[in-house]
Amino acid sequence: MSKKQVYIYKSFERFWHWMQAILIFFLGFTGFEIHGTYTFFGFRDAVRYHNFAAYLFIGLIVFAIFWHLTTGEYKQYIPTFQNIKAQLDYYIFGIFRNAPHPTKKSVLSKLNPLQKITYFGLKILVIPVSVTSGLLYMFYRYPTKHGVEAINIQTLELIAIFHTIAAIMLIAFIITHLYLITTGETVTSNLKAMLTGFEELEDEHKEEKMDESKLSTQNLD
Repeated sequence: MSKKQVYIYKSFERFWHWMQAILIFFLGFTGFEIHGTYTFFGFRDAVRYHNFAAYLFIGLIVFAIFWHLTTGEYKQYIPTFQNIKAQLDYYIFGIFRNAPHPTKKSVLSKLNPLQKITYFGLKILVIPVSVTSGLLYMFYRYPTKHGVEAINIQTLELIAIFHTIAAIMLIAFIITHLYLITTGETVTSNLKAMLTGFEELEDEHKEEKMDESKLSTQNLD
């Protein structure tokens, strides 16, 4: 199968990907310290760093939404159930037998069916729950020059539970994501693509030309 280098991940896409990963790791690290899992920065500094990283994360989300809407890249995440069984079979069995990937990646279709469903769930459920619960947590008691403004919530317990569940789901996604990075053509090919923007994909045009050439030869015979 003929292959060629294709510029598939744009500059902002790569910047957004790595900044998002760094911020999620940092938010998880400081967040679990706030919960008392361990001590590194100290509680007061952990809260301050966590809040600052949260604002950066929200800012990144706003820019990412704008970029996806203006470029049409949001279409990449629209879920589809086509080939989903084949994709599941590939991850469970085929990947260990060096079976061919059931879906072809292209500039217009960068994600397989399982990735689309996963990222769609992250974008409309997990991340919104994490951000919303985090903001409610931050502004439950917020000092102002007029005194202490309070959001009318009886307890933070439920908010804390939702925020922690969302954080655990994000970390579980990243761990799974780190494993799946290694399942490309080579162990480092997916990582390299997200660093350079270029990925080695099947040259469909060349294959079509070869098929047409064979068909013409057969007709002549």
